[in-house]
Amino acid sequence: MNEYLRIALLVGIAVYFVCIFFLLKKNSLNLKYTLLWIFLGVVFLLVVIFPVILQAPMRMIGVVEWTNGLFALLLLILMIIDMSVTAIVSKLNERMRKLVQKCAMYEERIRKLEERLANEETIS
Repeated sequence: MNEYLRIALLVGIAVYFVCIFFLLKKNSLNLKYTLLWIFLGVVFLLVVIFPVILQAPMRMIGVVEWTNGLFALLLLILMIIDMSVTAIVSKLNERMRKLVQKCAMYEERIRKLEERLANEETIS
């Protein structure tokens, strides 16, 4: 691997970790997702420090330039993470819709009970 590329990747990984720890400190990321992102960062760091880890598997599947394989692998990982986040958001959206509907039903019920109570008080 080119030394300039390796240095640029190491700087990028350092910025990546700073961003993750900043988001964790601000409570913007859930801990279980933060652990996933930290794990992926450590794996990427190991691949940058020891490129032999990825060279042999990439040659076995027919990728000539292992850095191209690395970026394809990272793209695949990010797509999987994106799909899982989309599934989580969809599930939360459905739960939110049901909660809003329940809240509206309770508000209508309270309004009817208040009207009935007001009618009973005026009759008495």
